[in-house]
Amino acid sequence: MHALAFETLADPTRLRIVEVLLGGERPVNDIVAEVAIHQSGVSRHLRILTDAGFVQVRPKGQQRLYSLRAEPFREIDVWMAKYRKLWEARLDRMGAALLEKQNARNAQKEKP
Repeated sequence: MHALAFETLADPTRLRIVEVLLGGERPVNDIVAEVAIHQSGVSRHLRILTDAGFVQVRPKGQQRLYSLRAEPFREIDVWMAKYRKLWEARLDRMGAALLEKQNARNAQKEKP
């Protein structure tokens, strides 16, 4: 799932569509206006996002309204949490080393 998810979101147009849909449910014409590409291109990207599970569509009269599904983003967040912990620990160690170095420099400056 993760490879497909990242492959799907790696496309700049699809990522922009996801950002537009963060504001809530939108008809395709609103998305076209925000993304500034032809309607057929937006529709193709929406189909890819829908097939990958990121977007859902609901008919409302003649319109089709698109919105984000939370589940795939939760799955990515859970997967990323492992790596977030790894980087947070490394960054904490780097921060401590920089603080130690800064304190040593300040101590050097204070000596007469």
